Amino acid sequence: MMKNQLARSTALAVAVALTISLSACKKEAPQGPPQMPPAAVTFVTMQGGPQVVTTELPGRLVAYQVSDVRPQVTGIIRSRLFTEGSYVRAGQPLYQVDDSQYRADTATAQANLAQAQAAAAAARTTAARSAQLVKMDAISKQENDMAQAAYNQAMAAVNASQAIVSGSRVNLNRARITAPISGVIGTSNVTAGALVTAGQGNALTTIQQLDPIYVDVTQSSADYLRTRKNIASGESSSAASIPVKIMLEDGSEYAQAGKMTTSSTIVDPTTGSYTTRIVVPNPSNLLLPGMYVKAIVGSAERSDAILVPQMAVARDPKGGTSVFVIGAGNKVEVRPIVVSASVGDNWLVESGLKSGDRVIMEGQQKVQPGATVNPKPYVQKAPVQPRAGTTPAAPTE
Repeated sequence: MMKNQLARSTALAVAVALTISLSACKKEAPQGPPQMPPAAVTFVTMQGGPQVVTTELPGRLVAYQVSDVRPQVTGIIRSRLFTEGSYVRAGQPLYQVDDSQYRADTATAQANLAQAQAAAAAARTTAARSAQLVKMDAISKQENDMAQAAYNQAMAAVNASQAIVSGSRVNLNRARITAPISGVIGTSNVTAGALVTAGQGNALTTIQQLDPIYVDVTQSSADYLRTRKNIASGESSSAASIPVKIMLEDGSEYAQAGKMTTSSTIVDPTTGSYTTRIVVPNPSNLLLPGMYVKAIVGSAERSDAILVPQMAVARDPKGGTSVFVIGAGNKVEVRPIVVSASVGDNWLVESGLKSGDRVIMEGQQKVQPGATVNPKPYVQKAPVQPRAGTTPAAPTE
């Protein structure tokens, strides 16, 4: 009896030991690599819509009109009649040339005219009397013809004298040099006492009309061809009537918008660009010729443009552009795209994307093509505003 109990106890102990051993073996069995959860990314959904395609072009300011003031008579400058740098109107006197000789010439011409008129009056009386006498056969026809010819000769002398008077008055008036156009006048290149000659090469001063003023910008012929092709295909319409924004050298926007006027029909063979002229109102004369500005010009207007954020676009060493797109089953794919103009913080997409595509904005460095991701809509972060009384920290190198 005791032997049977001992045998059962031994068997039970062996069974328990085997169970514990098997359990330990199961726990120590090697496990496979743990499955990583899908990478979290944010995305934006592409949506087409109307968009004005603009181009930022460098330009220089050019005066609307420029006139060099030159003398038309010879003489000594007696006085300057304007303030340098001021605004002058067309016809306003600028210089007075010594006109004593021209006054004397005018007086002589007028005296000669009076003498010719007196002679013509006597010849007219003689011719009239001769015409009556020849009818009565009191004088010969030849004598009458001579009287009529004398009268005609006297009238010709009157006309010649009148022409001389007119010419002398022209020279007398030109002794007072006036402004040919309205505008801002520059510095004077001569002073009182200087000798000037008619038709001289050096200008006395220069007048520039600054309101309005021109902005001459250069644009590549490649952009011109692309815009014309898009308009011809119906993808976009002309944006020439859209006001042009002018950005000043300090980065601020000029208060007045410009308008495109003309484009050069000649492409510079050395640069492959052509010139476009923009007219801009300048009532306060803030814009001056020669200043450098930037013009934001509307090149075309598209009805269904796709814009992709610049931060979502990657470039390869060859200059190609691509984005990560979330496809079916939240799987990632690389999509090559073609972009052209910059629109704010976005690129204008020419090909490669369509409305409804989900483009990854954040988390590109954590994904690979074909990987499954956990997508969430991208939320624009508000810029951090510095507290009152503080200044932003300088960037560290």
